[in-house]
Amino acid sequence: MAKFLSYEHRLEIESGLKEDLTFTEIGKKLGRDRTTITKEVRNYAAEQCTGYSVYPHNVCKYRKGCKRKKVCGTNECKHPMVTTCRQCESLCNRYCEQFEEEVCTSRFKAPYVCNGCSEVKKCTLTKTIYDALEAHCQASEKIAESRSGILSTEGEIARLNEILVPLIKQGQSIHQIYLTNKDELMCSEKTLYNYIDGSLFDVRNIDLPRKVKYRPRYKKPELKVDRGCRVGRNYHDYEVYLEQHPDTAVIQMDSVIGSKGGKVLLTLFFVETSLMLAFLRDANTSKSVIDIYEELYNKLGGQDFRKLFPIILTDNGSEFSNPKSIEYGPDGKGFQRTRIYYCNPSAPYQKAEIEVGHEFIRRVFPKGKSFDELMQEDINLMMNHINSYRRKKLNGKSPYEAFCFYYGKDLADKLGCHEVAANSINLTPGLLKK
Repeated sequence: MAKFLSYEHRLEIESGLKEDLTFTEIGKKLGRDRTTITKEVRNYAAEQCTGYSVYPHNVCKYRKGCKRKKVCGTNECKHPMVTTCRQCESLCNRYCEQFEEEVCTSRFKAPYVCNGCSEVKKCTLTKTIYDALEAHCQASEKIAESRSGILSTEGEIARLNEILVPLIKQGQSIHQIYLTNKDELMCSEKTLYNYIDGSLFDVRNIDLPRKVKYRPRYKKPELKVDRGCRVGRNYHDYEVYLEQHPDTAVIQMDSVIGSKGGKVLLTLFFVETSLMLAFLRDANTSKSVIDIYEELYNKLGGQDFRKLFPIILTDNGSEFSNPKSIEYGPDGKGFQRTRIYYCNPSAPYQKAEIEVGHEFIRRVFPKGKSFDELMQEDINLMMNHINSYRRKKLNGKSPYEAFCFYYGKDLADKLGCHEVAANSINLTPGLLKK
């Protein structure tokens, strides 16, 4: 059995805590001792200062019946829409002279977290939450730190230096020296190379005649995709959710690549209306995708965002490997505002609608053409022409008209969508020639 807990194990622990299972029951499911589960939860559970709905984080013991106003001592309230100060982002905790902190004692006895508490969704006190993804990141970082650095002491480095340096200056290779002095060196040949790379000896790579001739070895790219993010979000889960919620609108998401290493587009396709949005990104990274969703959330507001983006279906690209930050916000700790599901690997037909939609973009930008000289205004212009193009599947209506019919013109304006006259539509490379 592996010594360390995997991400899948931590997901099981999080699920067990939500089901209010004991550490013993969770340990039996994973084949681990209960103390292992206890240490895992206590080491990696994190405090969260969150509230719910219109009630922000507030730890005052009098908060439920309090009706005080203007406790901050100013007539120019920064939050004039709230009726009482207890709804004002916990500022009353800071300024109110009657403030007394209330601490939930359940957090200090098993299971030490609020995951399985029935009141967690309507609690404004400080909570302790075990999150599998955050715990796995912290544990991985801790393991990496424990394995980094030099394990040898200064005296040990000096001893190795006395053996190696004279022989290297005589023209001997590390391999030759290692074979001859293995019992005296008491370390691996790779360790010696690492110490030389780290400039710990009185010789450098330039003193190794053969090594300086070698081309740098191909470095494996860092793992960009967290495979655990697919758990509970695969295509089967998507189908099950749609069976249970058949009237839910679906948005398909993908990337359109220009020239290699240059700017890319994030595309969002509303299947119900065939409207497509496109956003220019400087690089094909996960953060750029998260930033776009955060911008959309701030522009639309929570209610309209959840209305427009109830479900997002995408492929397995590395830029979509942080679904939690899209679903809950950049810190991954807010309220769930959408759901993300992934197609099966090598199955683009599972989101065929957006793939067909990309054909319109390729009319304006043939494959391989760079987006580097473009601005978001250029992309908006192109998408307005595409969304004003009438479709047979929409009974002769354009995606823009269909979207306005379902969601209203105000939301279309918020998204930056505008109608282009039919005789002015241009879907050729000449549209954006300057």
